[in-house]
Amino acid sequence: MLENHPSYVYARQIVDGTIKPPPLYYELNGEKIFVSPKYVKKQCSIFLDIADGKSSKYVIDEKRINKIDKICKILVMAKGIKTGEKIYKALSGYQWLLIVASLCTVYRENKKRRRYETVILEICRKNGKTFIVAFLMLLLFYLEPKFSRFFSVAPDGALAKEIKQALEPLIKANASVFEEGEFKILRDCIRHIPTDTVYTPLNYSKDRMDGKEPTVFVADEVGALPTAYAIESMRSGQLLVINKLGFIISTKYPTIDNPMEDEVGYAKKVLDGIIEDETVFALLYEPNETKNWATDDNIILQSNPLAIEIPAVYKDLLDKRRKAIEREKLRENFLTKHCNIIYQGAGTESFIDVTEVQKCRVDKIDWSGKEVFIGVDLSMTNDNCSVAMTSCDDDVIIAEAISFIPDGRIEEKNQFEKINYYDFINAMKCIACGDKTVDYKVIEDFVFAIEDKYDVVVMAIGYDRYNALSSAQKWDEKYNTVCIRQHSDTLHPPTKLLYEKIMNGKFRYEDNKLLEINFQNAKCVYDTNMNRYVNKKKSNGKIDMVVALINSIYLLQQEVLLENGNFFVQVV
Repeated sequence: MLENHPSYVYARQIVDGTIKPPPLYYELNGEKIFVSPKYVKKQCSIFLDIADGKSSKYVIDEKRINKIDKICKILVMAKGIKTGEKIYKALSGYQWLLIVASLCTVYRENKKRRRYETVILEICRKNGKTFIVAFLMLLLFYLEPKFSRFFSVAPDGALAKEIKQALEPLIKANASVFEEGEFKILRDCIRHIPTDTVYTPLNYSKDRMDGKEPTVFVADEVGALPTAYAIESMRSGQLLVINKLGFIISTKYPTIDNPMEDEVGYAKKVLDGIIEDETVFALLYEPNETKNWATDDNIILQSNPLAIEIPAVYKDLLDKRRKAIEREKLRENFLTKHCNIIYQGAGTESFIDVTEVQKCRVDKIDWSGKEVFIGVDLSMTNDNCSVAMTSCDDDVIIAEAISFIPDGRIEEKNQFEKINYYDFINAMKCIACGDKTVDYKVIEDFVFAIEDKYDVVVMAIGYDRYNALSSAQKWDEKYNTVCIRQHSDTLHPPTKLLYEKIMNGKFRYEDNKLLEINFQNAKCVYDTNMNRYVNKKKSNGKIDMVVALINSIYLLQQEVLLENGNFFVQVV
């Protein structure tokens, strides 16, 4: 029976690569084969193993599937291009998989207990994600115990009510199916009278999340949440719930430091087998490759599962892509919201696309015996300061960067910069020192200790005269120090070199999310000769680590690459 179910059929097609895109796909691409999204394929493989009885721990509850199927065959769609059609026929493949996997995957020894506690759906805009979550809520009114409490959380009031506004017409359109008075729709909630179960949308900006005990919660547009507070509050409230369930849903947003990216990153580690967590189910509809977005139709189809099943959606996305190619200002929205690619284009004067930086991340760098160049950015004492270290390994630049912040301003900075510095301190990529101002002595001592800590030889230290003169005089007693003029005619060559090395995959750094955030924030300006440099005033946040890195690469470029004849350097 299960082999013929839409959820199983979809998962099998994803794994086998037998999904057929719309005819227009073949008209444009010839016999090119559609490639399934990498992480969706991995999740589907896990689902199929359970469905085929290969798991000794989990099974698919077919009785519950039958119950869901009966409900779907009775209810009709309330709106959209399939208005009036039975939901059973209207649901797409990914929606069926989401329903069955999240609600029907249970323990073999105890079928009343579900496997999954967290369900993550990363999918592009206009792919039916709000509807499927609303429909899941409707199903849960019948599947969960009496007196259950459902909540949805979102960044603001309008988004918080999106699911409720999708659920209301679904109930009203099927009023003849339900018992009279079965559902009571109120301004702030929806109540299911027979089970006394209540669904309440919560507003992140107004409602306190603590003190709630959700049986099920939905976090919508998680990429727009400033922090993970709402999600963690919901999870904390589920501590005593046996069959807890949380849905984390969002498109991409043009930042790498939002809660959705954390959830997606964790899910990828689970699917890659790096972390063992059997409670997470994730459908991550994002492209396997992002470079050829202007010509590769697979990028659209991998991020938009509805585009495969509905030709009109696919055609509309192709039209949006054509406009994004011709009009650069449209690219960020198209790539981020319709391709699930984090993009910061030239229109925003971004230094470099942060996804290109992340491709250069490695697990470990062996610094032993390396000749290194140190770059420092000391800024003002009440702001972030950084120390960066680079070396040349054949034709590859390897790098490390550490930030320093005032210990007494951590909470203030967390609030205003919308990032959690405690995480970076724990990861040893940030050092808190001083009180309301940075303690320069801590930075000076850190630089003096680099040789012993990393087993390297410090060749030179580059600094900005404006704030680092005193510290440089102390370092000069032991090391060669170089005052680097902070001007485009001096900084353009190392800025250009860093950009080229990253784009060519010849840059390496260990996992350092704070450095990635700095790259994301960095904006460039151009002088009259079209020399560019990273500008702090134009940037969207702290970029001290990038500035220190460029200072370091300035020295590296002069001393190493110039000798090898690999790069022309303008000597100032």
